[in-house]
Amino acid sequence: MLDRLNQAMEHIERHLDRHIEVSALARITVTSEYHFRRLFSSLAGMPLSEYVRRRRLTVAGAEVLAGSPTLLEIGIRYGYTSGEAFARAFRAMHGVGPGEARRTGAALNSQPRLSFRLTVEGNSTMRYRIVEKEAFRVVGKKARVPLIHRGVNPHIAEHIRSIPPETTLRISGLSDQDPQGVVSATVRLSEGFEEGSELDYYHAVVTTAAEPPDDLDVLNCPAGTWAVFDSTGPFPQALQEMWGDVAAQWMPANPYEYRPGPEILRTRPSQDDPARSEAQLWIPVTRTTA
Repeated sequence: MLDRLNQAMEHIERHLDRHIEVSALARITVTSEYHFRRLFSSLAGMPLSEYVRRRRLTVAGAEVLAGSPTLLEIGIRYGYTSGEAFARAFRAMHGVGPGEARRTGAALNSQPRLSFRLTVEGNSTMRYRIVEKEAFRVVGKKARVPLIHRGVNPHIAEHIRSIPPETTLRISGLSDQDPQGVVSATVRLSEGFEEGSELDYYHAVVTTAAEPPDDLDVLNCPAGTWAVFDSTGPFPQALQEMWGDVAAQWMPANPYEYRPGPEILRTRPSQDDPARSEAQLWIPVTRTTA
């Protein structure tokens, strides 16, 4: 998988001055478009579209400083329909317009080429299992929150505090299957994995309840395959690291890819140490054919 990802990065470099089809990148990596976008953003920390934009403006910046061709020709080569559109995008990345950069030889920003390598750290083993689940519902209270990579997410904490205790009890009573009890379910609203990208967050349970209460939010999940990961460690660092390890280590090494659906997290305080938590992360996946 890592070799194929790097082949996809080379394809991007060769086609910076042309339209880049995500379907072509997915074919190179033998994955779905959804999985490729999701895996790339998880590993790179930015959406694929943002990386391509920044690489194009990096290469365009070098041509601007070189003195030829014309600024309009450079802008059109890298996908901008007018000199004004190119100048706006150029200034947004480099902090200076292309005309001024050419006149003064200004210092410009650069987006390095990405390549992917597997780094083995420590000797820990990821504990996981594959589960086939029938269709179910995620039922609870939903809020739209920004993604925060490290530490407690204050927006999520405020959402949970805003739910009346009696409502939490009613939600908890609907739990009727694994993962048991109140869980966190997140749905990404964009391909990005960058800090601040929006999520739909559910403080909810997994249930087959046919008619959930009208005052609760419902997310229908079709039957499918789930990869289930277990981890114990300090909260929230351990579970945040587990998310990253799934993308960076487990996905490239196993014959599964992401599919659309919520990521479900169940956390409970460790019985041995209240400062640590026992986490179980459910990721919707599909088995690859290659």
